[in-house]
Amino acid sequence: MKIEIDRRPLWLLLLLKGIRPLSFLGIAFVFWYLLSIPTPEGLTLAGRNAIAIFLVCLFLWVSNLIPLAVTSILAIIMVPLFGVLTERETFALFGNEAVFFILGAFILAGAVMHSGLSKRIALSIMGRFGDSSRGLVRAIFLLAAILSFFMSEHAVAAMLFPIVLEIAKGLKLRPGRSNYGKLLFISLAWGCIIGGVATFLGGARVPLAVGILKETGGETIGFIEYTVAVFPVVIIMLVVGYNVLVRLFPVDIPEMADTGGLLSRRLQELGKVSYNEYAVGTIMFVTVLAWVFLGGRLGLAIIALTSVVVLFIFRLVRWKDIEEYVNWGIILMYGGAIILGTALDKSGAAAWMADQTIGAWARTPWVVIALLSLTALVLTEGISNVAVIAILMPVGIGMASKFGIDPVIITFSIAVPAGLAFCLPMSTPANAISVSSNYVGVKDMAKAGIFMGITAWIAFNIVARVYWPIIGLGF
Repeated sequence: MKIEIDRRPLWLLLLLKGIRPLSFLGIAFVFWYLLSIPTPEGLTLAGRNAIAIFLVCLFLWVSNLIPLAVTSILAIIMVPLFGVLTERETFALFGNEAVFFILGAFILAGAVMHSGLSKRIALSIMGRFGDSSRGLVRAIFLLAAILSFFMSEHAVAAMLFPIVLEIAKGLKLRPGRSNYGKLLFISLAWGCIIGGVATFLGGARVPLAVGILKETGGETIGFIEYTVAVFPVVIIMLVVGYNVLVRLFPVDIPEMADTGGLLSRRLQELGKVSYNEYAVGTIMFVTVLAWVFLGGRLGLAIIALTSVVVLFIFRLVRWKDIEEYVNWGIILMYGGAIILGTALDKSGAAAWMADQTIGAWARTPWVVIALLSLTALVLTEGISNVAVIAILMPVGIGMASKFGIDPVIITFSIAVPAGLAFCLPMSTPANAISVSSNYVGVKDMAKAGIFMGITAWIAFNIVARVYWPIIGLGF
């Protein structure tokens, strides 16, 4: 038996051993301090506690001192323990539609992978773009964005995830270590996010914001009007996003010029398309159509879970075939994030933070727009973008009358940035699904996402200042 002796200095070993407990001791001290300070004016005791819990969980999510799912479990414990919500309210929130949508998405992705369909599609894509490693990244990035113009970005991420995973496995990339693996999965997430703000169909936040606008101000925004106003932001973010990715994560694999013959042979080895592939592919196609045309009426989760049941009715998969594809940690993480976001909302903490941030600095219409868009960008990293809309829209419309700003412009300034969450996996299912691959970590996503968030804010405000007056959206 080979024995290895650690020759590092004793003081260094003791320091390394002590960093972890000292970190938790520091977190506990900060949490205690936040709970012991006097409650600020306008903030309830429950709201103060919610902010303290949020800051602790946010640090743990980013630092990854404990697994992401365990941090979410901690949030689930602390929210009722410190009186932010009751136990009944807290645990009921875990049944949120988004949690079950992600569950259904994982199972559908597992079925596509188990049937071999994703491998066939992945090999075809690699064969088409196999002569260029960057060409493959561009294809995934742009395909995710364009599909998100016409369907929920969540659905696009769920549909493309197994294909990208097959590509990563086919290239034998090392999870968590390969720059190219990180590049592929962040491209998938960012393509979905950027494309998801282009139209009303990319997510629920825009229809919700327009509904609040109509109820409170009597105005509305048309489908084409919205897309015309937002599309320059989408184009800028697509160009910047691709260039940021290829520079932050340089390609660390050889060019794929010689893989064409190998890929062709691999495709031939798969043989003819099987009944299972046809059947699973058909169900996936119908599911995507249902997400596009019936998602608003039935809900994404209902459609996803219905498709899952159909898979088992026709015996296309067995539970043991797909359970390895279900990332329960991500599901726990997202459920905890939803609970924490709702706790911030219901306790009044989120509204208080928004009001303090915007109300304390707003002096002119342009400052109001800049602060609203910045607040939406920051909040959407930690809580649901739908919750961000619900929190900020009433505050924003109130400030519109105070500063003489068109409420339509206020709506754009909240709804668009609220969809641009690039940093954290709990921000959007697209990020969560990408992180679940294990090829990209939270730190990788946050490192690249911070720059993208800043860029998104600057791009949005430049478009609002320069382009909007041209199309009649002046102040």
